[in-house]
Amino acid sequence: MIKAVIFDLDNTLLDFMKMKDYAVKAAIAGGVKVILCVGELLSDREGGNTESVLDTQMAGGLADISEQDANDLVIAYEPVWAIGTGVTASPEQAESAHEHLRKWLANRYNSAFSDKIRILYGGSVKADNAETLMGQTNVDGALVGGASLKPELFVPIIDAARKLASA
Repeated sequence: MIKAVIFDLDNTLLDFMKMKDYAVKAAIAGGVKVILCVGELLSDREGGNTESVLDTQMAGGLADISEQDANDLVIAYEPVWAIGTGVTASPEQAESAHEHLRKWLANRYNSAFSDKIRILYGGSVKADNAETLMGQTNVDGALVGGASLKPELFVPIIDAARKLASA
C-alpha cells in the first residue's frame, strides 16, 4: 500500500501543472499523503522571479484542492538550482521562500491552515547546514535527497532535527 507520494514540479513544462493538479487530487482521494515540491530555476531567482514562480506552481498543484482535502498536505521548497548541485539556499533565502509560501497558503485557505501545514526545505541539505536551515522560523524540516542514502551523512541531519525539536 502506498502511504505517501512526492510530486515534484518541472519548471519547464507549464502543461504539467494541470496534470499535477489531477495527480494531487487523485492521491488525496486515495488516502495518500502528498508532498508537493515547488522551486525556481537559478535564472528565476537571479531575475527576481522566485515568488511569481512559486505562486504559479502552488496554484497549479493545488487548483481545486479544498482546505479539507489539503489538510495532510506537506509542501517542500526545493530550489531547482540546489538539487544535487551541492549549492544550498542561504538560510535567509530559504526563510524568505518559506514565508512567501505560508502567506500564499493563508491567502488561498486561511491563516490557521497556513500555520499548521508543514513546509520543508529540500536542496543539498547536509550535516553542516541542516540545523541552520531547519532553525528558520517558517522551515518545518528537511526533504533530504542524496544525503539520505548514506547513514554517515543522514544521521547528523536527524540529530540536528532532534536538537531543534528539543530546544
